[in-house]
Amino acid sequence: MNKPTAICFGEILYDVFPKSERIGGAPLNVASRLSGLGISTEMISKVGDDEKGEKLISYLKSKNIKTETIAKDPDHSTGVVKVTLSAGGSATYEISHPVAWDKIEISEAMKTTVKKADAFIFGSLVCRDEVSRNTLFQLLPEAKYRVFDINLRPPFYEKEVLVKLMNQADFIKFNDDELFEIAEMIGSPYNSIEQNLQYLSEETNTPTICVTKGRHGALLLKEGKRYYNSGFKVKVKDTVGAGDSFLASLIAGLLKEEDPQSTLDFACAMGALVAGEEGANPEIKIDKINKFMKGK
Repeated sequence: MNKPTAICFGEILYDVFPKSERIGGAPLNVASRLSGLGISTEMISKVGDDEKGEKLISYLKSKNIKTETIAKDPDHSTGVVKVTLSAGGSATYEISHPVAWDKIEISEAMKTTVKKADAFIFGSLVCRDEVSRNTLFQLLPEAKYRVFDINLRPPFYEKEVLVKLMNQADFIKFNDDELFEIAEMIGSPYNSIEQNLQYLSEETNTPTICVTKGRHGALLLKEGKRYYNSGFKVKVKDTVGAGDSFLASLIAGLLKEEDPQSTLDFACAMGALVAGEEGANPEIKIDKINKFMKGK
């Protein structure tokens, strides 16, 4: 059987912490974890014609991620995000604009790549700039399976764009805060996670929706059936990238047609272990996850 293939579209950047800089951006984090889980992965993005851009491309290549559809921008620098961590490890972000990943321009090579892939994964942040947003909307009709990773980063989102993206998605991932905010935005009368999940699935005609609940695990609605995981105990160092690794693990399992419940459990364990390490992309081996899930 051939390896499943995935394309991640959007921001690749540097997360700047008080004492260090780390490579990041939700689509890059997802791509990095997907590749580690045996999915043939490619990134569509843009970097500056600068040292940071070169390092990002080198990093992706080191993770066996294809970089042919990453352009260089002579006019805009590689993206940088200032990350502030609370005492509990929760992150807030200051995201500079405009940078190279805001200016991803469509090409025939991108369309061909997206058409061939088993999954096309994109987020909401990349839509803050008209150039990258227009490119995304031109690529969506080419994709076989569209995975929408919602990342609400104020002030960089609009109801109209979110609704349009949700209506084109085959799979949507929220965290619980995002689920409530968007459900209310589009007129949900409900107060529970379950009811709002069902409401959004019906309103946007999306068969598969997942909501993460931090340390309390996640809920997956897949073609009318619900799957639950109540979370894993871990000492949190920082939450940066935990949701991205969760999503990558979930998508990897679904692409390999593994059992949805065991896939959700594995994804929650992966997310917890990433939150227990520093940075978005710590190396975590499969046997470590399996031991962690058994409680050893």
